[in-house]
Amino acid sequence: MKHNTGFRGWYYFRMGWSMYFAFIFAAINTLTVTYYLAIDRIPILGIIFPSFIHYAVITVSLAIPLLIMVGYIHFKKTAAYAAEANIVVEANPFQRRILVNSELVLTLNLKLIQILSKSINDLQLSDNEKNEYETIIKQISELVETRSFENKKDLEFLKTIIESKN
Repeated sequence: MKHNTGFRGWYYFRMGWSMYFAFIFAAINTLTVTYYLAIDRIPILGIIFPSFIHYAVITVSLAIPLLIMVGYIHFKKTAAYAAEANIVVEANPFQRRILVNSELVLTLNLKLIQILSKSINDLQLSDNEKNEYETIIKQISELVETRSFENKKDLEFLKTIIESKN
């Protein structure tokens, strides 16, 4: 596997910045700005939030469960996450390869179990079944021989699987 130290470092920097530093910094910044520009200047809100600490504790206590619920809805109740997952598979050849390989392994295992089952019961394969297995072997062989991480063969294979199952 080819390692590009510069881009790997850049990726780790961006992850550290966006996932940790910027997240914490943004939360503190939002609390500070909203308190000192809004809460502190509106007398009625000063009664509810007598100090910055009160404001921060109340806001964080309400925001954490709310944001957990929003995250849950994002992943489980909307099509947003499914769209993101599709984009990752389309854009990342390694994710695509994992998905294609899993589908191939499942298909081959199912066919092998069917053959073994017939063999155990001393049954012969029909000509139709033999043709089906030969077709599968041919399709997988062609895919394995022609695909690479640079071309779109895995993506094309996934699209044909999805179309055939719909």
